[in-house]
Amino acid sequence: MASNRTKTTWIYFFLGCVVVAAGIIAPDRYGDLAYLIAAAQIVPVMLFSYRVDRAPKGLLLAIALIGTFYGLSAVTAGVWGETGVPRFVSNLFELVGGSLMVAGLVILVRQRRGMNTAAVIGDAMIVGLGSWLMAWVAFLQPTLAVSDEPLISSLVAGFYHPTGSVILFLMAVYLFTETKTNASSWFIGASVLATLMGDLIYALVDAGHLGAGVLDFAYSLYTLGYFAVAAAFLHPSVKSLEQTQSSGDSQRLLGRLIITTSSLVFPVIVLAASGPKSTADQIVRSISALVLASAVTLRVVLSVRANSDAQSELLKQAYTDALTGLPNRVLLLDRISSYVNELWRADREPTLFFVDLDRFKNINDSLGHSAGDEVLRIVAERLIGTVPREAMVARLSGDEYVVLDPTTRSLSNASALAERLLSVFREPIALAQGDVFVTASIGVASIDSISVKPEDVLRHADTAMYRAKDSGRNCMAFYDESMHERIAHRLAVETALYRALDRQELRMFHQPILDLDTGEVVGFEALMRWQQGDGTIVSPAEFIPIAEDTGTIIPIGAWALLEALTQLRRWIDDGVCSPQATMSVNVSPRQLADPNLPSVVSEALSRSGVDPSLLWIEITESVMISEPELALATLQKMKALGVRVALDDFGTGYSSLSLLQRFPLQRIKIDRAFVQGVADNPSDRALVRTIVAMGISLGLDMVAEGVESLHQMQVLSELGCKKAQGYLISHPVPADAMRSTVSALERLGRFPLLRGDHRAGQL
Repeated sequence: MASNRTKTTWIYFFLGCVVVAAGIIAPDRYGDLAYLIAAAQIVPVMLFSYRVDRAPKGLLLAIALIGTFYGLSAVTAGVWGETGVPRFVSNLFELVGGSLMVAGLVILVRQRRGMNTAAVIGDAMIVGLGSWLMAWVAFLQPTLAVSDEPLISSLVAGFYHPTGSVILFLMAVYLFTETKTNASSWFIGASVLATLMGDLIYALVDAGHLGAGVLDFAYSLYTLGYFAVAAAFLHPSVKSLEQTQSSGDSQRLLGRLIITTSSLVFPVIVLAASGPKSTADQIVRSISALVLASAVTLRVVLSVRANSDAQSELLKQAYTDALTGLPNRVLLLDRISSYVNELWRADREPTLFFVDLDRFKNINDSLGHSAGDEVLRIVAERLIGTVPREAMVARLSGDEYVVLDPTTRSLSNASALAERLLSVFREPIALAQGDVFVTASIGVASIDSISVKPEDVLRHADTAMYRAKDSGRNCMAFYDESMHERIAHRLAVETALYRALDRQELRMFHQPILDLDTGEVVGFEALMRWQQGDGTIVSPAEFIPIAEDTGTIIPIGAWALLEALTQLRRWIDDGVCSPQATMSVNVSPRQLADPNLPSVVSEALSRSGVDPSLLWIEITESVMISEPELALATLQKMKALGVRVALDDFGTGYSSLSLLQRFPLQRIKIDRAFVQGVADNPSDRALVRTIVAMGISLGLDMVAEGVESLHQMQVLSELGCKKAQGYLISHPVPADAMRSTVSALERLGRFPLLRGDHRAGQL
């Protein structure tokens, strides 16, 4: 539809050009008729555009007013015959029409986002003043010399020429700052250009530079302008003329600069090339030049001031946080540096307080980012109202704030301020969604060395803040060197862990699981060990959490799974264990959140040749609490593979009977914390009895962990727990030691230890 309208518009404009050509070829016969047709067709075209395209009502009204005044000017000037109206009236109508066109273009230019409208208007004034000087010398002064018209009429006509220059300038700015082409804009631009060229011809004729015979061509230009306006309103893009859009190519500053400079250069050349013809001419030239110079000076002053304001705003943006208005990291480091240089003053010990909100992500996730932003602003206001007047409150990013207090003199002063900062968060924060409570962890570091770098001070406070997080949050911690050593050690472990697989430093150890009724080894739990190339052994309690945090647990876990299953297949094939022996592999929360885990398990089973029913995936209770839906979906996929799922460390978390019923679990492993006291502590024994009874009622397999004494094993057997593992049975051993371990356990037979058999000492 739009494509057809576009074709129609161009056909209509082409027909208009044919009418214009007829007026040029035979002006005496068709000139007035062509002009009349062009003027008459505008009204129905505009009505059509309004009804069909919903053309902007304001634009239609503006065009109608401008056309009315130009039409009155043409009528009173005697285009269709002598009217007897003074030429002054005609010139005045023309000047009013031009002024309305200037006002309309200014409004359109203001709709350009990023456009400095005041600067554009200032440039337009300079263009207009420069054009006035040239019009005075080239048109107005010669016209006064040869014409007997009243002075007022000539002056009004002379003022129109600068108005036309301003119109051309504004039209150029409007057209050349469009980010996307609008055909209607260009049709209107063509109309303005044609009209102003017709006015120029009239001026040249009045000044005696051209003969009256070329006036017919001026009428043809007016006719072309009317048809161009009609084409603008016929084109479907007319409805977007008033839409706000961004200015293009940095407002075409170079083009504006060239036009504005030309408006200064050409008048100077004209004034220099032609001397004044009379005293009046000299006075007009002098006053006009003075006004032009004043306008240029004012424009320069305003430009310098605008640039200064812009630089100030850029500096403000560079040194402050946009959301809270607080100083940012750059300004904070600069202030820390200045305080480092003042450490020669013994009465002060500037202190940095790193304030980080606890679990701020929960607010963004539950209430939305707008609520989170409001919380950040309120926290900033509260911190400013709490710290000493000399202190600086800065926001680094996200929910991280820093307070820099140069007035602290001792550790007790710093501790007191940290307590006041914590008190900021004891009152609820009122939001539109309701009150919310926010806590914070604060790390404190002093600037106590003149050789310290500002970044180091900030890092020390950050390190202390993380110590506060690890201590339970909503508290403060002071930095000491041991923190740096721990972080450096963690970083070294983290870095080495990335390469541990490639360097083949990881090993799988296995702990047998014993059937208490038969004394048979019915399964193994795979446990990972890490021995670095230099012989250093890193505890699983140390490197597993790091692997979880960094995500390296994903590839390490995949390797461990395949390694454990491959080893089980080898033991079964070599007769080390029963073909029904199982392998238990721990899966961390990070692995369980990996959508590729079912594929990894399936591939490991396929490559190792182990039946899926021989694999136990062990998960902790925390997984079911923190990510229940994700855990359920993944475990259901595991069950579909034929893999069985065990709940590890049962009793230490927050499991409920509903969770045990909801998740596809086949085994419960009783945590060692209860097993250790089962022989001597009646409470632990009662709890284990309850766990075992519950597991049996749910049809779950039961395994006790951490069995270390004969009495524990005896009680567990009496309570109905049929399987166990622990140091009493065997420590975790490497794969090549498992044959001898299983053989030793098989020689013991069925519960010889519980009957006081002399072979008990062999364990």
